[in-house]
Amino acid sequence: MDGIELASVHAAVGDLSTGEVLYTKRDDVAVPIASITKLMTAMVALDAGQALDEWISIVDREDTHGKNGYSRLRPGSEATRGELLHLMLMASENLAAYVLASHYQGGVDAFVAAMNAKAKALGMTRSRFDDPSGLSLGNRSSAADLLQMIGTAYKYQAIRDYSTTYQYTATFRLPAYELGYGNTNPLTASSRWDVALSKTGYLNEAGRCLVMVAEIEGRPVAMVFLNSFGTRTPLGDAGRVRRWLQTGSSGSVAKAAVEYERSVVTGDEERVQGDAR
Repeated sequence: MDGIELASVHAAVGDLSTGEVLYTKRDDVAVPIASITKLMTAMVALDAGQALDEWISIVDREDTHGKNGYSRLRPGSEATRGELLHLMLMASENLAAYVLASHYQGGVDAFVAAMNAKAKALGMTRSRFDDPSGLSLGNRSSAADLLQMIGTAYKYQAIRDYSTTYQYTATFRLPAYELGYGNTNPLTASSRWDVALSKTGYLNEAGRCLVMVAEIEGRPVAMVFLNSFGTRTPLGDAGRVRRWLQTGSSGSVAKAAVEYERSVVTGDEERVQGDAR
């Protein structure tokens, strides 16, 4: 597509008001999506219809404490379901995702099954979920599938509100304490952006990931960026998409990002060739 160049290895951009797909880049490849998973977790939790103001116990789970699994939540204390949903979306709180799933009817296994059922219902044919937080490398999707998922998540007002809160102080009980949190996407605090939905993700194997919806030129534009080079690369890609829609040209990307993409794509091709032998 003319006039646009992005640094992310996989990307998709769409207009949610018309359903038009505006841009794609390797959007049909299933890759690890890290905490982008939490948007599906949020939809399943909200679909269950359980009261958001219900206080539930914070259950400790060993599998959230490994790489990228740190949590400040205190096991044994309590928070409302809505509070945990809020922290999961804005601050990518991993233990919050597991607590929500553990209080689902049937527990975590039933919750994950519901995530996969939801994905199938949405036509996400290249997606699979193994856990509610995204720490599992088994959580995989494509940019095209995630564009579909965002379009549905955008219809949930709670997801839009919670995922775009920039700063928030959460309240807990038994014992009583408070914790301050910030949004993992700094664009939610920018006066230059009108962000309507946001979720970041990161694992070494997934790279930097970002999905978001922003009002650009009077329309809700959904963006998916997967396996980006560097912490700020997906933010830069969001800016490039906006510039492209406003002016017809996105501008260029950094040489280091281009080289990173080349190395990833070359590695993928070599693995495919090796599997075929």
